[in-house]
Amino acid sequence: MNELEFSAFLVSRVCHDLVGPLGAVVNGLEVLEDERDAAMRADAIKLVTSSATQALARLQFMRIAFGAAGSAGAELDLGEVGRLISGLLSGGKVALHWEPPHANWPKDWAKLLMNAAVIAADCLPRGGTLRIDVGPEPAVAGFKITVAGQGARIVEDIERSLHGETPEHPTDARGVQANLTYRLAKQLNAGLTMTARDGQVELVAG
Repeated sequence: MNELEFSAFLVSRVCHDLVGPLGAVVNGLEVLEDERDAAMRADAIKLVTSSATQALARLQFMRIAFGAAGSAGAELDLGEVGRLISGLLSGGKVALHWEPPHANWPKDWAKLLMNAAVIAADCLPRGGTLRIDVGPEPAVAGFKITVAGQGARIVEDIERSLHGETPEHPTDARGVQANLTYRLAKQLNAGLTMTARDGQVELVAG
């Protein structure tokens, strides 16, 4: 995949993740415009509020995880990283278990953690738990993400992309995140690994 294709797929991923909640906002507003029943209007307001909140959480997450946050050498607070991951998963089938320590990480390490967390969550098609652990010295970047739940599995194409190998099927807007994660890990020499055993999937870096 060349750089132009990579950029196009990444933009498509952003659009894909925003179309759903923003479409729901529009639908809710249309109901509010035409509906006079109080109960229906209340439901529409809930739909608009929850969908707008979801869209905002995704935008805030992707601005950091996919974008160029801060200048060269910038660091990110792990508390903010935890808030962004929690916001992204909120309302879904995956429960986050992580109390971020008071520490700052280089921005690319923080981005690697955020992208790895999404890939880990995608290993739980029926939902479950996602746990993040960092080392005994929180200021030293490195992590282990463990997900557990019914049907937890590694998608072969995602695993191949994380190893820098060409996936069996062409990369799409969803699979490009694994390619981005591989690039970040390679740049950081993070030694990112992904393993599955005993109904759990682990992603480890550092």
